[in-house]
Amino acid sequence: MQTFVLAGGCFWCLDAVYRVLRGVQDVVSGYTGGSTVDPSYEEVCTGTTGHAEAVAVTFDPEIVPPGVILDVFFTLHDPRQLNRQGNDIGTQYRSAMFYADAEQEALFEAARERAADYWDGGIVTTIEPLGPFFRAEEYHQDFFAKNPGQGYCLAVALPKVNKIRASYAEYVAA
Repeated sequence: MQTFVLAGGCFWCLDAVYRVLRGVQDVVSGYTGGSTVDPSYEEVCTGTTGHAEAVAVTFDPEIVPPGVILDVFFTLHDPRQLNRQGNDIGTQYRSAMFYADAEQEALFEAARERAADYWDGGIVTTIEPLGPFFRAEEYHQDFFAKNPGQGYCLAVALPKVNKIRASYAEYVAA
């Protein structure tokens, strides 16, 4: 198993998308990249802790290749938006990849380069060393599945899930 820690806007969307892929064993929503120890959602929302909303995606690379996990990341959000995704604004919504070792750093750099061929304009996604990752509150875990009729889920997360289902159909779980 491998785990990538990725931030690309609200973690609800990343969580929802990665859960539809075959080979993904676990998705944990949380906070990383900041200075506060074990921050709360309310603290992270202020933008003063330095944390990003992120997901830790654990997957089987024999079923879904690491490159696919990373290409999905660059497909599901706009990596050209600095410190925001749509109406979610602040450093906590930045586009970032947090590497655990040199191998991950190289994979992340290669994925960012591939994404530059797809997106017009400069990609602002940062590649940062992984520091402490703090699990978000329980109500954030698998939020989309628990709240399918919630407005944000219908307007923002569902279109992203559908986009990934169409673009990566061969990796979508039945």
